[in-house]
Amino acid sequence: MKNLFSAILVVMAVMGLSSCSYNSMVQMDENVKAKWGAVESQYQRRADLIPNLVNTVKGVANFEKSTLVDVTEARAKATAITVDPTKLTPETIQKYQAAQGQLSTALGRLLVASENYPQLRANENFTALQTQLESTENRINVARLDFNQAVQDYNSKIRSFPANITAKMFGFTEKGYFQAEPGANKVPKVQF
Repeated sequence: MKNLFSAILVVMAVMGLSSCSYNSMVQMDENVKAKWGAVESQYQRRADLIPNLVNTVKGVANFEKSTLVDVTEARAKATAITVDPTKLTPETIQKYQAAQGQLSTALGRLLVASENYPQLRANENFTALQTQLESTENRINVARLDFNQAVQDYNSKIRSFPANITAKMFGFTEKGYFQAEPGANKVPKVQF
């Protein structure tokens, strides 16, 4: 009789947990991890394009060596930072984003400096790499938007009642978002 009572209690507990959204929280957590993988994949694509871009630019005589060094160092720092998908806290996302932002800044300086070199702009390899890089930046943006949507869905779920009780019982915690870079709200000055 005691075993039957225990079995009924276990069945009721399992049914209660599923009704408190445990399974959907697990699915949403896995979705966030998958979206994070897509973000990392796009950043890796960008990192893989950079050596080809730098080598193409090196072929142009008298190009600013400091700009190339900055890009290479920023790439090394950005690829050295990895984030465990199970620990997507706001702090870890911010650290990752800061390293990627430094790389974006260095790449921006490289592309602006390249405007002073007509023979570089005429180079087919450089043009193709620049186009691929721009396409990758768009893919990164889409991947970050998808990630933020998955995080929003997940965070909303684990903070809603009664799911928040199950979330606390099983250690589901809020995930961090990608946020705009500091100063992104300022309009750039365009001068002719």
